[in-house]
Amino acid sequence: MGSVKDLQIIKNLTENSSGLARFIFSDRYSVFDWGEMPDHIYNKGCAIAILGGYFFEKLEERGILTQYIGLVEDGEVKKLSYIKNPVNTMEITLLNVIKPQVKETKYDYSEYQGKKGGFLIPLEIIYRNFLPEGSSVFKRFKKGDLMPEDLGLADLPTPGQKLDKPFIDVSTKLEITDRYLSWNEAKHISGLNDKEISNLKKLAININTFITNEFSKIGLINEDGKMEFGFDAKRNLMVIDVLGTLDECRLTYNGLPVSKEIARIYYRHTRWYQAVEEAKKADRHRWKEICKLSPQSLPEKLKKAISQIYCSCTNEITQKKWFKDIPPLKEVLKEVKEVLKL
Repeated sequence: MGSVKDLQIIKNLTENSSGLARFIFSDRYSVFDWGEMPDHIYNKGCAIAILGGYFFEKLEERGILTQYIGLVEDGEVKKLSYIKNPVNTMEITLLNVIKPQVKETKYDYSEYQGKKGGFLIPLEIIYRNFLPEGSSVFKRFKKGDLMPEDLGLADLPTPGQKLDKPFIDVSTKLEITDRYLSWNEAKHISGLNDKEISNLKKLAININTFITNEFSKIGLINEDGKMEFGFDAKRNLMVIDVLGTLDECRLTYNGLPVSKEIARIYYRHTRWYQAVEEAKKADRHRWKEICKLSPQSLPEKLKKAISQIYCSCTNEITQKKWFKDIPPLKEVLKEVKEVLKL
C-alpha cells in the first residue's frame, strides 16, 4: 500500500522471472512527502488509471518497454480501447523492490551491486522544461547544491524561466525523504554502468518530448515531471509505475497549475506547511514524527474543482467522455483561479 495507490500481488517473483501484480489507484493524494492527506479527490483514481494506461500504450507503440499489461474491467485485463467504463485498476509486471537499509544515519545500497535484473531502479528521474516558482531548484541554488551551469545556464534563472534544453535531474526513490543526487552518486547507489545511465537519460528525454506534445494538443504546458524505471529479468530497461498523469507532471494553462500543485499552493499558506518545513530542517529522517501539526481539509469548492480537473484532463487527452457532466478543462480552471484568488 502506498500513499495514493495499493498493490495487489497476483503472482510472486522468482529468481528467473518477474511476477504479476495490480495497481489499484485510489482517490487519495499526497503533497510534500506527507503521505495520505485528509481529503479524497472524487474519481481521481479512475482518471489516473485511464490516463496512465493511455500513455503506456502510446509508448509501447513506439517500441518502448514498459511494466504495463492492461487495465482491469469486470475482472478481465483489457487494452484501453476495449474498456467501457472508468476503472481504477491496472495490471503490471511485478518487479523486486530492494529497500536500502539505514546504517548509522546513512542508506546502504550495497545489495544493488551486481544485481542482474527484475528490480526497480532506486531512482526518480525528473525532467525540467521550465523552472516554475516553487521549484526545488531555487532552494538548491541558494544552498550551493546546484549551479546555473548544471542546467546549461550562464546566470541564475528567474522563476518561470523556460530552459533551452530539458534538464534531466535525479533523486532517490526509496528513502524516507527524497534527496537530489549527482549522476555519479546515482550511478553508484543503483549499480548502473555508464551506458545504462546514458540510456536512462536518453529515454527520459524521449518520453518528456512525447508527453509535452500530447498535452500541448489541449493547450497545456508541461513544465516538469517525474518517471521511474526498472529492469526486467534480462536487465532490459523498462518504464514502470505510472507516468504522464496529473500526479507525475506539473502542467499549466496560462500560468495556472493543472495538477495537484493546486493543493500545494493552498497549503503553502497554512501553518501546517511551515511546521513541515521546520521539521524537515530539524531531522530529515524523523521529520514526520516530530512535525507539530497535521494538515486541515481542503475547502469543499476547491476539492470539487480539483476532481473535475483530473476527470476533464483524462477526457480531453484520450478524446473520450469517460466522466459525464464534467465541464471543459478551461472552464474548471477559471473556477480554481477564483477560489485561490490568483
